[in-house]
Amino acid sequence: MEEGVLFQWSVFRSLLAILQWWSFNVTVIIMNKWIFQRLDFKFPLTVSCVHFICSSIGAYLVIKVLKLKPLITVEPEDRWRRIFPMSFVFCINIVLGNVSLRYIPVSFMQTIKSFTPATTVVLQWLVWRKYFDWRIWASLVPIVGGILLTSITELSFNMLGFCAALFGCLATSTKTILAESLLHGYKFDSINTVFYMAPFATMILAIPAILLEGVGVVLWFQTHTEIFSAMVIIFSSGVLAFCLNFSIFYVIHSTTAVTFNVAGNLKVAVAVLVSWLIFRNPISAMNAVGCGITLIGCTFYGYIRHMLSQQPPGRVLLWEQNRGEVLVRSFGSSLRLSLSIVAATV
Repeated sequence: MEEGVLFQWSVFRSLLAILQWWSFNVTVIIMNKWIFQRLDFKFPLTVSCVHFICSSIGAYLVIKVLKLKPLITVEPEDRWRRIFPMSFVFCINIVLGNVSLRYIPVSFMQTIKSFTPATTVVLQWLVWRKYFDWRIWASLVPIVGGILLTSITELSFNMLGFCAALFGCLATSTKTILAESLLHGYKFDSINTVFYMAPFATMILAIPAILLEGVGVVLWFQTHTEIFSAMVIIFSSGVLAFCLNFSIFYVIHSTTAVTFNVAGNLKVAVAVLVSWLIFRNPISAMNAVGCGITLIGCTFYGYIRHMLSQQPPGRVLLWEQNRGEVLVRSFGSSLRLSLSIVAATV
């Protein structure tokens, strides 16, 4: 009886974690699109900078004031040698995501972001000379095919928004790969990741935002009539972007890797549906089919990665070419670290 109650509570906690993660994620995406489209605040660098500032303050409050999470101490030299390069890529990733939202519908942007597993594998293969199990490559076929079908049939296609979303996938993959080497030895969660990276990202982005968008922001303030309500929405988006990172930490610790993967792909479907209900952007039947194929491919890819990671050490072959030698290595990777780093992106 007691075991049954504990199991029910575990299931309820997992569902609650997933629902609140979905809520924060979809709300942030919709609010950002609302800011660009309905408020006509078409300044993605400034919006990203506001998000970084809110995240910096939020992480400081959680760790230093409320002490809800212990601070992971990082050596001063490592902050510049390891954290700063990661923050730079982190900053580019967030900016590209907001730029893509500025020009293309949420449905198209979310589908393209699902291309990240493919770019991660290809980058590791090209740059790090890592060769993966054939099932990994096979799982990428529906992802690539779905993205191609979605792009060809997208009725609101914009080349700048498409390129921003695609390069955003590359930035996400680069960030995830670099995390395994640059942050080796540090077991970061999503809150500590934001605590260290958000201030650097703010510093990196502040000057370009002022130089490139400063005049436009001033003109927007002069011509916009409802300044107070607009500022509430913009800064609320920043606060919710930080809350999203906190919710990611909760969902990672409340679910399994497989559940997280499936829930992440269903989240994309929810975001697409909600954005269509609000913005009514046209979606053709073939476009919806392409999106569905992509999500199925992502789910299959996550399942294959998890299945291979559960095999005994040394059983999964990951070949690395180095100086003409073939080394057999285990596929074991730091899943929690990768999820925590990815969690910092919106």
